[in-house]
Amino acid sequence: MNLKLQKRLAASVLGCSEKRAVFDPARLEDIKEAITKTDIRMLIGEGAIREAPQKSVSRVRANKRIIQRRKGLRKGLGSRKGKATAREPKKRAWMNRVRSQRKFLKSLKQHLKAGSFRELYLKSKGGFFRSVNHIKLYVEEHEMALRPLQKTISPLQRPGAADETKRKADLKAEFKENFVQKKTAPETAPAKPSRIKKTNAEA
Repeated sequence: MNLKLQKRLAASVLGCSEKRAVFDPARLEDIKEAITKTDIRMLIGEGAIREAPQKSVSRVRANKRIIQRRKGLRKGLGSRKGKATAREPKKRAWMNRVRSQRKFLKSLKQHLKAGSFRELYLKSKGGFFRSVNHIKLYVEEHEMALRPLQKTISPLQRPGAADETKRKADLKAEFKENFVQKKTAPETAPAKPSRIKKTNAEA
């Protein structure tokens, strides 16, 4: 059965190659009768003619690799290309570093001697400190803290730590009050008096 015309028309309507225009074997007689693009469109709507999927490289392995990298995996030294600044721009690295330093200085402010906070802040702004740990060493060496630094930066002495602890305690109490049902002893029915069997003598 010669269906070259129908193949050409179907490929033109579908916008693909003639090799990808697939005919339903059970509808070949109807397809042979189709000699215009309108007939071909009707057969496509009925499912007698369809477009085969394009053959290409599968994305399954690539998608799996993307998912793993989103989790932080497959990012070791052997998987990296380019300089360190290619993976994290200098601007972003500077923003992350200075923000963490300023946050630490803010928590340390009330435990520093007069004028020390301003000095440390300006040094941080100028890029003097490499990290938060560098600030700790600098403060200890120059004795800028009112008390030893280990006690100064304990979590309970940070600004707002007491309020946060109180808020968590209130939430826990509210949860227990509203959602945890108190265990109560099940109500038991009163015991029925035992039946006394009458003996033959009493009868």
